[in-house]
Amino acid sequence: MAGMIEIEDLRVTFGHGSRAVHAVQGLTLSIAEGESFGIVGESGSGKSTVLKALSGLIPSESRQLTVNGLPAAERRSKADRRHLQFVFQDPYASLHPRQTVDEALREPLVIHGLDDRDRRISDALREVGLSPEHRFRYPHQLSGGQRQRVAIARALILRPPVLLLDEPTSALDVSVQAEILNLISRLKQANKLTIILVSHDLGVVAHLCQRIAIMQFGKLVEVVDRDDLRSGAVGQAYTSRLIEASRGFVRNAD
Repeated sequence: MAGMIEIEDLRVTFGHGSRAVHAVQGLTLSIAEGESFGIVGESGSGKSTVLKALSGLIPSESRQLTVNGLPAAERRSKADRRHLQFVFQDPYASLHPRQTVDEALREPLVIHGLDDRDRRISDALREVGLSPEHRFRYPHQLSGGQRQRVAIARALILRPPVLLLDEPTSALDVSVQAEILNLISRLKQANKLTIILVSHDLGVVAHLCQRIAIMQFGKLVEVVDRDDLRSGAVGQAYTSRLIEASRGFVRNAD
């Protein structure tokens, strides 16, 4: 498979001098087209920062940073942003409280000059399992799972090849988490997406991803296969400690 995302020596630093925080330090990854790739680590490991740097939400430095064969410029163009869309952790915070679902889905279509907007909106809602009656509701009129479905629909309405997911189920009730994970898996297959999923939950990552990067203190510890993660056949002590802390979730993941 061709490389959809190539990252070489990615570095992200916040602040200057003695107060500088090196959030990501020399990360190198290659993610294939159509792959579901996970990044896990404890809070402060730099995993979410990688997604924000990749999407251009924060400044970064790297020897190479390409998406779909194209260099990711420091200031991303509209065309760049269509290649890669973001689903955030908290669906309530990521949706404007005074925008209806229709307005939230219409906005990216207007920004990118796409026509046939009503059809695209209807298709997007149906694709994520929402009915026409949800279209003109506000975020506070939706459940947490419904709000996250809207956020996923908004990300996919531009038909990007890459979807970035930052803890997409952690703000949801346990009963809803599996529904959203299964939805993401279904959409990945239907749209031939490349997915990068960030989570602190090894069970969630093992459910969706074939390969998983383990991060600690801004550095890559190792990249492991899903089967090795479940069996505990990993190379680094830190990864073993993460698995032990999650015992009972990773092995039972589907």
